[in-house]
Amino acid sequence: MSIKNLLYLSGLAIIILFSGCSASKQVAELNPDFIKSQMNKVADWQLAHPLHNQRDWTNGAFYAGLYATWQTTGNPAIYRSMVNMGDSVGWQPYNRWYHADDIAICQTYIDLFRNEKRPEILVPTMDTVAKLFENPYPVRGIEVIKWWWCDALFMGPPTLVKLGITTGNRAYLTKNDEYFRECYDLLYNKTEHLFARDLGYVIKNDGNDRYEANGKKIFWSRGNGWVLGGLARVLNELPKNYTNRPFYENLFKEMSARIAGLQQPDGLWRASLLDPDSYPGGEVSGSGFYCYAIAWGINNGLLSKKTYLPVVEKAWTGLNRCVHESGMVGWVQPIGADPRKNFTADSYEVYGAGAYLLAGSEVIKLIK
Repeated sequence: MSIKNLLYLSGLAIIILFSGCSASKQVAELNPDFIKSQMNKVADWQLAHPLHNQRDWTNGAFYAGLYATWQTTGNPAIYRSMVNMGDSVGWQPYNRWYHADDIAICQTYIDLFRNEKRPEILVPTMDTVAKLFENPYPVRGIEVIKWWWCDALFMGPPTLVKLGITTGNRAYLTKNDEYFRECYDLLYNKTEHLFARDLGYVIKNDGNDRYEANGKKIFWSRGNGWVLGGLARVLNELPKNYTNRPFYENLFKEMSARIAGLQQPDGLWRASLLDPDSYPGGEVSGSGFYCYAIAWGINNGLLSKKTYLPVVEKAWTGLNRCVHESGMVGWVQPIGADPRKNFTADSYEVYGAGAYLLAGSEVIKLIK
């Protein structure tokens, strides 16, 4: 073997070693049987390895993916697990009536109510949201909007919109518009077409560095994934003739174009969107939400299939390289509020599985 070839192979080995989940298994096949099998396997593994209180925001994302899995595969055991979960907690949101994180699980409650038609499923959510509408955010001494961090746009808006569509009460949609626009006005960067994680990334007021090593502003991948995934879920519910629908559609298209341009060669996105060199491994939870949302956009005529299908196919392939044979979804960044927490092939979280399952539920529609 020549020195040139030897150097090439050595370099290739180094690239594989440090490319994160992109080298962990064979390329996934893009066919319906494979997708259904993978979704069932991931769902089963995560149900058997629960984390956190079933009603908190992490499981809000997981159960959203679980419901999408049942819709895709028709697996009756998955449906029973969701109903059993709801019955076991009395269909209650989590503890804080004012916090969007604690009503994220209600998205699944509302979806199940549409099938079960049991009033006790819906009433606790309606009671909690009534408190949200009637009271200010309870922070002493300062004025705080209801949704002041970008992740909230996955947690809260789909719940309010689903509730409005299910009950026929447009007040829920109106309030969602109000709260969403407050967050948008606070956090959306109209130059970068990305959301800052919260006010601390817009105004430097605590002495912390808010820029990456390359001098770019910090835009957290998962945070923007929550937003884009939440937009898909809101648009999936809103009537076509809803007065404010164009605002959500335009934001969805604008963000999708920006996100597509930040995809890395392995199909995934890095924990910090504008400084991929400082975060060499693909991060699965943000990438899963992007794959889901962009595939949804193609399926629903908001995004060009010619332009965006290659983005989705690369993302889905990259995601499946991060799924262990057991069904565990690895390479998920731990709970946090910025890109700087490390993760490995063995890092898993329920929201990572949820994002993967949501992605599968839309990818399969593209290839049937």
